[in-house]
Amino acid sequence: MITKLKAPTYKPWRGALLALLASTSLGAVQAADAVSDTIQAAYAPYRAALFTTNGKSAPDAQAAVEKASAAWRALSTQFKGQPSAPYDRDPAFADTLQRVQAVYNTAEQQAKAGKLPEAHETLEAARDLIGEMRRRNGVIVYSDHMNAYHAHMEHVLTDGPKLLTQTGQPGTWMNLSAQAGVLDYLAQRLRSEAPAALAGQAEFTGLLDAVLAVNKSFSQAVQRQDEAQARDALAKLKSPYSRLFLKFG
Repeated sequence: MITKLKAPTYKPWRGALLALLASTSLGAVQAADAVSDTIQAAYAPYRAALFTTNGKSAPDAQAAVEKASAAWRALSTQFKGQPSAPYDRDPAFADTLQRVQAVYNTAEQQAKAGKLPEAHETLEAARDLIGEMRRRNGVIVYSDHMNAYHAHMEHVLTDGPKLLTQTGQPGTWMNLSAQAGVLDYLAQRLRSEAPAALAGQAEFTGLLDAVLAVNKSFSQAVQRQDEAQARDALAKLKSPYSRLFLKFG
């Protein structure tokens, strides 16, 4: 399910949040196009490649990256001539296809060499390139809500532990509360923006409930200024999101 709107300027997680806020204020117009649908189909093996390169099995990771790369090559072949609207007005469309393929090519070589962390980091760039292409063409899909949550989650996972070593300093708990609030907002958007086809699936709602539950635990720990429980909740943030992303991201 795709929402069309005027594309906002992208910045790191704050830009993603502003884009989602804009989609709320402008209202939802439901539409679909062949390019976005094909990108979403190619996104499934991409998610699997991200997941496996974050693991320890080099053969599994290599196979997953090769499958994702093949899906993108097929997409590029299909649309390299004249993409359908709205991408037909994008002068950078062909260049983005090539840049994403270059990401896959590099990740394939890294996976073959058993360099899974490097391959995983390389693959992250494809998500940003694809997301930016949608944004500049006024297209938002559910994956973009997932990506917005992921971007801020990574921000919290990086800054949160550091802030929890400074809880005796003025403003630290206020800072943590603000970050927890943004994360909770983005998590709630994963429910409110879920397409009907997903919202009606028990597996989806179960995985999403797990994401919401760990976010609630983190928010409540911050509100209570409970350092130990906040650390425990931070340690549990990533796993439920990863399971949701792999299947439905």
